Amino acid sequence: MPEINQFKGEVWPRKVAKKLLGKPFCTNSVADFPSLDDFQDLSFSTEESVSSNIIPCGDQQKVTRKYKLFASTWNVAGIPPSDNLDLVDWLDTRENSYDIYVLGFQEVLPLNAKNVLGPENNTISMKWNSLIKTTLNKHSNSFHCIISKQMVGIMVSVWVRDDLLPSIRHPSVSFVGCGIMGFLGNKGSVSLSFLLHETSFCIVCCHLASGGKEGDEINRNSNAMEIFSRTRFSSGPSLDLPRKIYDHERIILLGDLNYRISLPDEETRSLVLQKEWDILLKKDQLKGEIMEGRTFGGWKEGDINFSPTYKYYLNSDEYYGIVQGRKGEKKRAPAWCDRILSYGTGLNQTGYDRCESKHSDHRPVRATFNVEVEVLMG
Repeated sequence: MPEINQFKGEVWPRKVAKKLLGKPFCTNSVADFPSLDDFQDLSFSTEESVSSNIIPCGDQQKVTRKYKLFASTWNVAGIPPSDNLDLVDWLDTRENSYDIYVLGFQEVLPLNAKNVLGPENNTISMKWNSLIKTTLNKHSNSFHCIISKQMVGIMVSVWVRDDLLPSIRHPSVSFVGCGIMGFLGNKGSVSLSFLLHETSFCIVCCHLASGGKEGDEINRNSNAMEIFSRTRFSSGPSLDLPRKIYDHERIILLGDLNYRISLPDEETRSLVLQKEWDILLKKDQLKGEIMEGRTFGGWKEGDINFSPTYKYYLNSDEYYGIVQGRKGEKKRAPAWCDRILSYGTGLNQTGYDRCESKHSDHRPVRATFNVEVEVLMG
């Protein structure tokens, strides 16, 4: 991020302090998009109206319902979407339909000093959400965005079928910055909490520390630890709601986790060309760190049977660094940087793949789940 270096002397700490003090770490404000008018039919705009939705248990019984959930993460490299960008393949709407869509982005804005230290800019995230809304609501479907929030380049939004809207309660958002100075939002997480019927959900959208050098995985582990320890959700004084990530019943974490493959560059590229996924995954840093008990203990991930998702030339199927003779071009070996993990019971993963959009230097990753939800019956 070359522009960061221009802030020296008193300018840098003053801008950092303003950024940190001006950003709430948790909030019940759930709408960067659409406008607040679009949320008026949801009965959780304020703390007071949230409380009125509580259903006394009494003699009521709980039954289990299953819903189909689509989750995806995409680092879009700071490139804004064109007005005609086709999202049908990415969102898998041509032949399949889901009840809930969980969509996480990284680098919706370029990670330069202006965006990291300046006022929040939601223009591009609103454009992404507008395209998502148009795509999901084709073919007589009707979906609403219940939560959408952004911190610098990290953005996450949740969409549900209209008939589920009355069953969504207690939305809350928590921001954790892990970037410059350990607190700024160029790296970190935006986490969402909500109840669907009587079951609590937590969605954690991350962008962890970058770097392909040996030992950089330790910084990523540290970021994850910070996110788990510092994430807090707001709760009314009379409400027994989840406050931390692990207090929730259904948890999905997705994002550019940035873990690399611990092999020499040329060997990695050769094995990728041969599609030797098993050999490469034995050297995958995330799997190795989990196996050694250093991070993400108890988390689950679907089987990876697709090519590494990073790093590509833009608008190309060629991995970055493969073209000879480009001056100043750093070699970045292919890696499965973009991942989706789950934690807890009641999440049955049914799919895990990547989409082939060439919009960015990353390919989007997608996971589908059958989710069990507890419902009170009168």
